[in-house]
Amino acid sequence: MISAIRQFFEKNIKSSPDASDKLSEHSLQLATAALLIEMMRADAEINDEEKTAITKIIRSKFSLSATEIAELIKLAEEEIFKATGYFEFTSLINKGLSHEEKVTVVEHLWEVAFSDTSLDKHEEYMVRKISGLIYVSHKDFINAKLRVKKRLSI
Repeated sequence: MISAIRQFFEKNIKSSPDASDKLSEHSLQLATAALLIEMMRADAEINDEEKTAITKIIRSKFSLSATEIAELIKLAEEEIFKATGYFEFTSLINKGLSHEEKVTVVEHLWEVAFSDTSLDKHEEYMVRKISGLIYVSHKDFINAKLRVKKRLSI
């Protein structure tokens, strides 16, 4: 996974003098994108609202161009296909993000889940599972859900 991330970002983004930090940041971007895509797939109905929500989240969170976003999503989908579970993605998030940033990831998962204005039981299960894997408490899980519902007026 690391070599694919390195190739993507070397091709699209000029590297800084501290490439190891950048690789870590890019790994986190890929891990976050992969979890968002998995969220979209949770209810077996992939729709335009969910795709739009993921693109919007990635654009606002990572400040990437449309081309970079499309390639990041493609790379994330390839990594999901190769992955045997969520561990490789959640372990990167656990190592690289603060608790507050993890809660923000949970909020983004809720945004994808609510993007089609209906919450499927599989979507709620997926957010709950990922929240547990990144050590977000049940209280923060629920508060994130309520904040997103309020923000989206659901």
